[in-house]
Amino acid sequence: MTTAATGLAGTAFAGPSTGAERSSASATTNATAVVEAARTAAFAHASATGVSKGDELHAQDVMIDPEGARHVRFARTHGGMPVLGGDLVVHLDHQLGYTGVTRAAGHTVEPATTQAKLTADQAAAKAAQAAKGDAGSAQLVVDARDGSAALAYQVTVTDEQGTNTVVVDAVTGKVRSNTPDSDEFLSPKLLANLRKHGETIDPATGTASPEALLGSGAAAGFPSAAKGTGKTLFVGNVPLTTTQTSRGHYQLKDPSRYGTETRDAKGKTTEKFSAGTAFTNTTDVWGNGATSNRASAAADAQYGITKTLDFYKSTFGRKGIANNSKAAQGMVHWGNKVANAFWDPTCNCMLYGDGDGQTFKKPLVVLDVTGHELTHGVVDATAKLEPTYVDSDGNQYGEPGALNESLADVFGSNVEFYANNPKDTPDYLIGEKLGLAQKFLRRLDHPSLDKLEGTIDYWSPDTYYTEVHAGSGVSSHAYYLLAEGSGKKTINGVAYDSPTYDHSTVKGIGRAKATAIFYRALTRYMVSTTDFHDARVATLKAASDLYGANSTEYKTVDKAWAAVNVTAANTPAPRH
Repeated sequence: MTTAATGLAGTAFAGPSTGAERSSASATTNATAVVEAARTAAFAHASATGVSKGDELHAQDVMIDPEGARHVRFARTHGGMPVLGGDLVVHLDHQLGYTGVTRAAGHTVEPATTQAKLTADQAAAKAAQAAKGDAGSAQLVVDARDGSAALAYQVTVTDEQGTNTVVVDAVTGKVRSNTPDSDEFLSPKLLANLRKHGETIDPATGTASPEALLGSGAAAGFPSAAKGTGKTLFVGNVPLTTTQTSRGHYQLKDPSRYGTETRDAKGKTTEKFSAGTAFTNTTDVWGNGATSNRASAAADAQYGITKTLDFYKSTFGRKGIANNSKAAQGMVHWGNKVANAFWDPTCNCMLYGDGDGQTFKKPLVVLDVTGHELTHGVVDATAKLEPTYVDSDGNQYGEPGALNESLADVFGSNVEFYANNPKDTPDYLIGEKLGLAQKFLRRLDHPSLDKLEGTIDYWSPDTYYTEVHAGSGVSSHAYYLLAEGSGKKTINGVAYDSPTYDHSTVKGIGRAKATAIFYRALTRYMVSTTDFHDARVATLKAASDLYGANSTEYKTVDKAWAAVNVTAANTPAPRH
């Protein structure tokens, strides 16, 4: 594990003016000192941080706020073994003094025994049976999730659809978890529901816009940046920055955005981006606005990926999905009749299926799908929110997973607002271009209007047992109320009417400020086990950082969570 000295630019765009942002070079220079101060503070304040003898802390991210606070995100090992659910963020002031901690495990991470009864081969065999695939080698870990700590094996299992991470108890042989590594846009439960009702997803393709195609720029040397045009399926003709590899030859790769590229999987289920085929052409025009041209879907994907990168960079100063100035990648035409799209952390890329030809007629390359899925990549690079458990059909449950889905919807809708494409009107609806009978897949203002997934508006103790896409409504609703407020409102021609659990009236603070608060909460104050009550605390801390603890923004955060029935008073007791 290595230290990632990213010096995130934070969320000062909507906050008070508190001085100049530190440069990335300055942040990198100071990273070692910040990490060592945070590590020392974690052990000095062991009663609060939960670290103990045998623990080692490995820095994953260093964040330096404009107002001077520092935050170091750590992964933990115990006795040399990775600790699942052992992550924590140590918070420091501008003088590197300890100010607090956000920790995933609220208990000791030392297992009762460090002597495994199962061999690694036995654990791998159990994992292969559970996930129905080929198991890799088994690694001893400490599983500190869900209120306990146990010695376990972690195994990656691969099948033709991707990989699962399986955790097997090293003493009892029980499968403790079996989690898909990819974040699918459409859950198995939703797919089954659509097929049961005979409903199809068949998005209407956009017509080519009449403006003239952009010509390629003259270049003295190759490769060089060029100005191309994507003739997309869903958003008409769009400008794309491409690479001119030689005179009259182009590649769908953006040198101005870290080399971000979309490739053709050509029906393979590979999780290696290098195995995809580069899109090349003798003209700098990609696609024809229809599925008859393989590059049409690629143009949508490349446009969505680059707009998502631009949103994160211009809004938060985030340089790439993992904030490491590396390319974002996508592969279209992935697999044979795959009815989904997903973020795959194995290849750190977006994978888009073409649809199964029956329930799903076209590739899922619409803009908010890409913004949603790439945000899963941002979550993977920060809080690593995980589902609490997964059923035998692959449906995921639990509040941290639901919060992950919600953040993907929140920032996915923000990508739409940022792109402001007239052929994909910015809104607080998710999947509104998919052609569904209810006109959207999910919506943030009144989540329970989604009958396909049974999305919920408000928190209750049963939310723990709710499928993650359905449960996402709790925090998505809180975000909408924070941004736009309760009651009726029309934005860009779309009518909204947001209710509240306590029949209160919430006056929104605006989308920019609400988004700033949620992003800072994700990157600074959320960890792998953050639930909705933890998210309330995280967003309150973020609002306090940006606007002050006595500000209207802070008070509105509290009101928005109360309006979805998440309060300090009804915080559940820790699970054991």
